[in-house]
Amino acid sequence: MRFLSNLLHPGILCCIILLTSCATVDFDYPRNKTTAPPVSSTADTRIGQYAARLTEGQPAKKSGFHLLPDAIDALAIRLILAERAEATIDAQYYLVKSDDAGLAFIRSLLAAADRGVRVRLLIDDMFTGGKDLGLAALDHHPNFEVRVFNPFARRSARFMDGLTDLSRINRRMHNKSFTVDNQVTIIGGRNIADEYFGSRADAHFGDLDAISVGPIVEEVSRAFDIYWNHEQATPLPAFAKIPEDKDAALEDVRRLLEESRQTVSNGVYAKAIRDSAEKMLENDVGIYHWAPYELTVDSPDKSFRKKAAEASTMKLDLANSLMSARKEIILISPYFVPRRSGIEALLALEERGVEITVVTNSLSANNQFTVHGGYMPSRKPLLEGGVRIFEVRRDAHFQGQHLIAADSGKFTLHTKAFLVDDRELFVGSFNFDPRSANINTEMGVIIRSQEMADPLQDQVYEALPNLAWEVVLDDRGRLRWEGYDQDGNTVTLSKEPETSAWDRFMANFIRFLPVHSQL
Repeated sequence: MRFLSNLLHPGILCCIILLTSCATVDFDYPRNKTTAPPVSSTADTRIGQYAARLTEGQPAKKSGFHLLPDAIDALAIRLILAERAEATIDAQYYLVKSDDAGLAFIRSLLAAADRGVRVRLLIDDMFTGGKDLGLAALDHHPNFEVRVFNPFARRSARFMDGLTDLSRINRRMHNKSFTVDNQVTIIGGRNIADEYFGSRADAHFGDLDAISVGPIVEEVSRAFDIYWNHEQATPLPAFAKIPEDKDAALEDVRRLLEESRQTVSNGVYAKAIRDSAEKMLENDVGIYHWAPYELTVDSPDKSFRKKAAEASTMKLDLANSLMSARKEIILISPYFVPRRSGIEALLALEERGVEITVVTNSLSANNQFTVHGGYMPSRKPLLEGGVRIFEVRRDAHFQGQHLIAADSGKFTLHTKAFLVDDRELFVGSFNFDPRSANINTEMGVIIRSQEMADPLQDQVYEALPNLAWEVVLDDRGRLRWEGYDQDGNTVTLSKEPETSAWDRFMANFIRFLPVHSQL
């Protein structure tokens, strides 16, 4: 009662009313509709000639794909493509951090804009707190335009939007794509931050992208244009504080970017980036696999709760691919929260004779313990039905670890992918959880290629013993974790590996809360 009486104090009531009533987003703010250039108009660019050399003699309906599991390769190719851009760069991301990798990425975009390249940057608003002035400064550049998807109305007290407008701001744009001169594109699971590119010593996200050439690039560009010109893709002046002296603000950004240059431009890690880029560009022809594909993208209307039911989504495309399995499915998802219907669908496939392997994060490796709590109830019924489950270890090793002295860093699976038999694979931003299925917007590509799927399947099975714990049931139906200790000896654990009693309590607490639809 004391808490309630305090809330009813006139001064506090006044503050609450002010916080909840003042801020709005002008979704009708004037904006210019822009689109990607025709492919023919950028054919003579350096990247256009690169793409032409790769696509020469290839079937018109196939595209070329090269997977990027290596974190350093993934950053290197983005930076080198931005460096060689001549016409346009279109970048769409859920998260761009102001860390070494993020600043290197922004610096490459700004350098391209300075050369006359038209840059369009579309980012979700979930992690842009405190960045309005910097984004507005970039947006002031005549060749650099920034739009923010589904922005919070309150820029400092964002939590208040959760109280007054939760049905809107709960829906986020999780798409990830990077397209240069409408000739080459990268899509997959990586955001732009140190942990995705092997440059953070205390944390590393194991992830997967695909760089692509061919007709898929135009499809990605069309999807980007739909998002860019959607009413939720909002110009900065519609909601953010704009600096009075925009020229000075842009110069401040330039100074910040220049100061950060030393980290990525010098040192062992930086040399690895340069070497990686040069190697990929020198040996590019042989690394691409040509295959039929299906680009699958949620409609941006999914971001409206009232329109979501009618919006076209990628769920059906993914379900059709999985249900076509005849022999085997490997499903890789950092956040794996199947609801009852999902569990039943997987078990129905098992009954048909399809062997299913799920790879997800262990509790200790997961960066979202709430998601792990939502996943926990699915383990026993899936195991009883014959599904194999592997949970990635937090002490898993990753390529490039020695470059940043990350021996004690936490490894977290962030790859979103699946393999169907030995003929089809999916790479994208879609987690197998209710949030990706029903709330956030997502994108990805289904590649129909035995040449790619078969060796990737072998690589997964070869890596699992050292990468993950296998979750099994003992003869009394209790969960157990089988794997190897530091000395390579086989061990069986009766508790979630490398966790404290508090970790396990919190995850178990979440599993009983009615929040699974939001995970």
